[in-house]
Amino acid sequence: MDQPDRIHLRDYVLSAEIGAFQTERGQPQRLRFDIEVELATHVVGVNDEVDRILSYDILTGAVAAGLADRRYDLLETLAEKIAAQILAHPRAAQVSVTVEKLDRIPGALGVTLVRRQPRVKADQVQAPIRVIFHGRELALPEGAVALVPDAPGLPLPQGGNAREIELLALDQAAWALAGHLGLTVADSRTELDWAASEGRAVVWAPARMVRDVAGLAAEPHALALWLAERLGAIRLDWALPEGAPEPVLPAGFRVPTGHL
Repeated sequence: MDQPDRIHLRDYVLSAEIGAFQTERGQPQRLRFDIEVELATHVVGVNDEVDRILSYDILTGAVAAGLADRRYDLLETLAEKIAAQILAHPRAAQVSVTVEKLDRIPGALGVTLVRRQPRVKADQVQAPIRVIFHGRELALPEGAVALVPDAPGLPLPQGGNAREIELLALDQAAWALAGHLGLTVADSRTELDWAASEGRAVVWAPARMVRDVAGLAAEPHALALWLAERLGAIRLDWALPEGAPEPVLPAGFRVPTGHL
């Protein structure tokens, strides 16, 4: 039989205030989460690309979203919310969610739900991130930031696929900038979403994400505009060299912009 592939989260323990009894109010207690997700498609053929699978961060993020939504009296209500968050992802076909209280009795008590269709509404969860074109030194703002490196300014090899060569040069510039600033390089949407959820600054290496995007020039300003729209960024800021003009925005560009 052709069995579905599954991913899971095991023994994930967090403290939260939950419960219907007065003795449970104002008293955080440990909850253990076990989640198993049946995937809509097999992982064979994804070519080891993280953006083509259901990230484990979706599972931990669903737990965080459920706990942040409200205070719950029932484990069942929390489990339904977590299941709905995961099933909102198109690569999730079925989910099993177990939530257990670890501090009520010497053992564990809890509930397990198995769902193919959500029974409550999932929240739209999109962590804010700011895109900055890094054309000069600057003090990084607090919170989640995706830095787009400027072109390295070195002569590039001639011949062959010029766009691919330019993208690889920008990837090298990203690694150099990340080393200079002590930051992590992100070259996938999954890593950028993780940076947003964690409130971290990263340097974007563009080649992997834009290699197959037709009509997009391997030019840093154009890439910054594309990334800001792709991420639904809260803002795009230009840290340009002294005297450099601000790039012209394409028609319909809706991300707020500014100077640093």
